[in-house]
Amino acid sequence: MSFRTVGVVGAGTMGHGIAHACALAGQSVVLFDVDNARVEAGLRKIAANLDKGVEKGKLSPAQRDASIARIAVTTALGDLGGCDVVVEAVPERLELKQDLFRQLEPIVGADCVLATNTSSLSVARIAQAVADGSRVIGTHFFNPVHIMTLLEIVVHGATGATTLDRVRAWGVAIGKECITVQDFPGFATSRLGVCLGMEAIRMVEQGVASADDIDKAMVLGYRHPVGPLKLTDMVGLDVRMAIGEYLARELGNPAFEPPALMRKMVAEGKLGQKSGEGFYKY
Repeated sequence: MSFRTVGVVGAGTMGHGIAHACALAGQSVVLFDVDNARVEAGLRKIAANLDKGVEKGKLSPAQRDASIARIAVTTALGDLGGCDVVVEAVPERLELKQDLFRQLEPIVGADCVLATNTSSLSVARIAQAVADGSRVIGTHFFNPVHIMTLLEIVVHGATGATTLDRVRAWGVAIGKECITVQDFPGFATSRLGVCLGMEAIRMVEQGVASADDIDKAMVLGYRHPVGPLKLTDMVGLDVRMAIGEYLARELGNPAFEPPALMRKMVAEGKLGQKSGEGFYKY
């Protein structure tokens, strides 16, 4: 059975995208962030993306309006108490995610699923923060959430079979194609994607080809929707560098070690789209 009410913690890029997808699919959403400015900014971005859908003829104005009406915003964690599932989309710091789940466990009902949108951290370690680890699962969405169809479901040793079944049903209900992977560092998607991205950066560093030509090689030659360097800009060089460091350490594999060029760009504030410059200028 799918979830009726979805809580989302974090109104940033991934959080507002998850809220958008769920509301569009007919579910009630409670979107939380730490202050009004952030939740309102998230709601504005959802509205703007829904407007684009109307402009392109993919949505009717009535669908847009109904979706917005299904989203409630809050700065009080207690307002998540009635949710069937709460997805955290906060920054990639283990202690932050653990602390959040500790706070949520006594607030939500005993049957509420606690889902983490982490792209690389151990779901089992996140689950250690709560008494009932069977309710914790990884739900790794992809940006932009309302367009990308993949949902990578990550199970750890204590994830309950019922939890997995409910999350799979939810994924289908919000229009996602689900894959299930075990709780290994980087899962399936980050492990492959980050490895490719680091090698692409090394190729730029070595002068093999320009960033644009390397990206075209993967888009035109391998039918990737976006090249690895453009994707790095979209995710953020600082975010991808942190993931690379984590995977290099956890897997003992130097292929994930951030190249010197990446470290230099991050130190210079060239973080990609969010800073206006990365491998491309914005």
